Amino acid sequence: MDIEPIATLELTRWTGPFDDATRAAAQDALESGKVLYFPKLPFLVGNSENSLLTDALSNGRAKNISRDPDGKIQGDAASPEDSARLSVMMGRFAEQARALVLTLFPGYADRIDQARTSYRPVEIAGRSYSPRTDDKRLHVDAFPSRPQRGRRILRVFSNIHPMGGARVWHVGEPFEAVAQKFAGKARRPLPLEPWLFDLLGITRGRRSDYDYLMLGLHDGAKLDGAYQSNAPQIEFAFPAGTTWMCFTDQAMHAALKGQFCLEQTFHLPIEALAHPERSPLRVLERMMGRELI
Repeated sequence: MDIEPIATLELTRWTGPFDDATRAAAQDALESGKVLYFPKLPFLVGNSENSLLTDALSNGRAKNISRDPDGKIQGDAASPEDSARLSVMMGRFAEQARALVLTLFPGYADRIDQARTSYRPVEIAGRSYSPRTDDKRLHVDAFPSRPQRGRRILRVFSNIHPMGGARVWHVGEPFEAVAQKFAGKARRPLPLEPWLFDLLGITRGRRSDYDYLMLGLHDGAKLDGAYQSNAPQIEFAFPAGTTWMCFTDQAMHAALKGQFCLEQTFHLPIEALAHPERSPLRVLERMMGRELI
């Protein structure tokens, strides 16, 4: 692949101050759709939290254990004591992820929205899902029930595997190349469909044309076996004790292997970006020749 999709930053702390050159380079790479990789930035698990490093905490139904910003845990089969410890550990990760984002990108501070934290203790390899829901296939993030209406999806990940296991990703080609392949095949909504889905609670808010296009990119790539096999991509292993982040609505990615990973999601309007013209919304609007929100 001609464009290197991983940008490495040798940060050793979750909070700054970071120098201007580091912040500018990080923002340029992030908003270009690259994955920012921090090989010297571990999330430290406390001794009292070692009991949480087991896949037995998963309830076996949800993909991940999630924590709402108010501290409520979902998707777990933990005892009340372990559930409380989980909430504390995941809450601490949420705070450190937020500190990292806001000290690297202070321009995001006034507009960023903190969403759920997730803990992924179950091994990815060997799990079976339908092609549309299988995150081992290259995709950009788009959510059927949660229209983004152009908002960015920023995610911070840390591998906390106690035995040193890596989390293995495939990272694919630039967003615009993916959009050129699949945007024209995206399904258009039926008359009144977005309004009706919102009214019935099928979606949390009304889908825009942008959301339908992003779902088309997500589903189109995942369901195209030839694309999955032949698309430009690299394999990258994130070792235990490392952290990484990307705009998952822009970076083509697939998680193939690994367990014991923490993840924090943020949402961000494109007005907060240094380069809004690089956002999926603006790329798709240029391609389609019209406004999509």
